[in-house]
Amino acid sequence: MTPGAMAALHARCFDAAPPPWSAAAFAATLAAPGGFALIDDDAFLIGRAIGPDAELLTLAVAPECRRRGLARDLLERFHARAHARGAQAAFLEVAASNQPARALYTGAGYTQTGMRPGYFAGADALVLRKALA
Repeated sequence: MTPGAMAALHARCFDAAPPPWSAAAFAATLAAPGGFALIDDDAFLIGRAIGPDAELLTLAVAPECRRRGLARDLLERFHARAHARGAQAAFLEVAASNQPARALYTGAGYTQTGMRPGYFAGADALVLRKALA
């Protein structure tokens, strides 16, 4: 999946909170140290793992393909990839109003460690963490 295709899918999945990424933002993130993508035909996850910490930067699943386990599969692959790169913990920010994503992350063992008011274009974000085994 090219950065342009990622940007198009991301725009279908997100509007304001968080705002969709551009193709240039995807390309820059993947070119940065520690950046990686996990890709499925209808979904992708962008992460970064540097030292003991990993960060899930964004996860997008085509709206018509949701509730099929794609996000859960990508999340499990993210944990394995990050751990293989030496990460001991994974972090992410999720819009406080995004109940489906919050349920996914809670079910995967993430716990809230903080809050960022107005983080996503005026929407609050929860900071979540999970220890990686």
